[in-house]
Amino acid sequence: MEAQGEGPIYMCVYVHPCGDYNRKGCTFFLKSLLGSAMAVFMAILGVVVVLCFCSALLRWNEVRYRKKGLPPGTMGWPVFGETTEFLKQGPNFMKNQRARYGSFFKSHILGCPTIVSMDPELNRYILMNEAKGLVPGYPQSMLDILGKCNIAAVHGSTHKYMRGALLSIISPTSIRDQLLPKIDEFIRAHLSNWDNKVINIQEKTKEMAFLSSLKQIAGRESVSLSDSFMTEFFKLVLGTISLPINLPGTNYHRGFQARKTMVNVLSKLLEERRASNETYHDMLGCLMAREENRYKLSDEEIIDLVITVIYSGYETVSTTSMMAVKYLHDHPKALEELRKEHLAIRERKKHDEPIDWNDLKSMSFTRAVIFETSRLATIVNGVLRKTTQDMELNGYLIPKGWRIYVYTREINYDPFLYPDPLTFNPWRWLDKSLESKNYFLIFGGGTRLCPGKELGITEISTFLHYFVTRYRWEEVGGDKLMKFPRVQAPNGLHIRVTSY
Repeated sequence: MEAQGEGPIYMCVYVHPCGDYNRKGCTFFLKSLLGSAMAVFMAILGVVVVLCFCSALLRWNEVRYRKKGLPPGTMGWPVFGETTEFLKQGPNFMKNQRARYGSFFKSHILGCPTIVSMDPELNRYILMNEAKGLVPGYPQSMLDILGKCNIAAVHGSTHKYMRGALLSIISPTSIRDQLLPKIDEFIRAHLSNWDNKVINIQEKTKEMAFLSSLKQIAGRESVSLSDSFMTEFFKLVLGTISLPINLPGTNYHRGFQARKTMVNVLSKLLEERRASNETYHDMLGCLMAREENRYKLSDEEIIDLVITVIYSGYETVSTTSMMAVKYLHDHPKALEELRKEHLAIRERKKHDEPIDWNDLKSMSFTRAVIFETSRLATIVNGVLRKTTQDMELNGYLIPKGWRIYVYTREINYDPFLYPDPLTFNPWRWLDKSLESKNYFLIFGGGTRLCPGKELGITEISTFLHYFVTRYRWEEVGGDKLMKFPRVQAPNGLHIRVTSY
């Protein structure tokens, strides 16, 4: 019995320490488990709180803009609105909103409450009736950097006067007698050394658009201006499409500083020209000739007008030229037809004889290629207007100070307006009536119809004339294209050029 009793005593002495260890281990394990569970619970609680807060914030912002009479739509986040979704999704954002709310809806994009109109008839009405409670509604960064006298910033009688001054230097007569010879001379020189080279056509067309404008503006002095001007101008362009945050290092700040540099250079040029008493046959000379010109502009107005001319033509001319090269490469029949038109012009002329006004007017298929390129690539997605008073539009009451985004991109792909809309088909534009249709808004409309339309077509036509009669080309590198918010090739568009 005693021996039997020793077993339990021995086992008790042996087991006891292990039992104590297990209890401690279990306690530690339970504490860890509870700690982990608490952490998970707190994380879930935090997520729920954040989601509830975000939901409440979104709800508050929707209620804030739920004014009687406004069209349907969503407003997104306070301050930022739906700008991120708009820039990320691009055209798909607009399509989704139209599917939910129709072709006239509210949103909050580009920093302000905005009404988006995607209706062709309504868009034309908005563009044709600017004086009735609507003014240009361009982003603040653009207005700041292009200057308070630029044609996009002014309205009413001031706009009429500034537009008249601009049209006086880019009228058909001015293009025929003064500008076309300069454009022809520049384009021939610009394309002279492309044979047997791989070039970035995006970079080349940007240089072409900028330097060609500078030559038209400043004539022989454009050569000395180009080096200092080009770098600053590219900074200015980036600044106009940035948030208006004037801090060192931001695109807006760099763009604003670039404007100051360009203004100083142009002011000095005006002073030098006045001191020289010479006659200059270029845009700047026409604007400075106060006796002969009915438009008496101050130096500030002249400088802002010059910057506007360079800026307005740069993006449209360079991008349309690049995309025309791309589309013609991809559609050999269109290239063959275009080349046939230009070779016929060359056969009528001597070897180095420049093209003239009559040649330009005979380029009907070239004009069709330019229109089709502008439509299919959608170089300009739309235009902005701002309400100066509460106004009724399309049966809704739009508050004072709201932007109206006349979104024309989707019109370009409407199969009822343009059969087989995703196909590059320049022949459709040989029907001249298309240019007079109500939905033809590629160059804007109303009193804001692009004043440089014919000048831009002249530059692109001259470029295509010399390019297709001198060269063949093929793409290299498989470069990608982006079509929103700007049409561009992020890594360039490279082509191998050989003699024709």
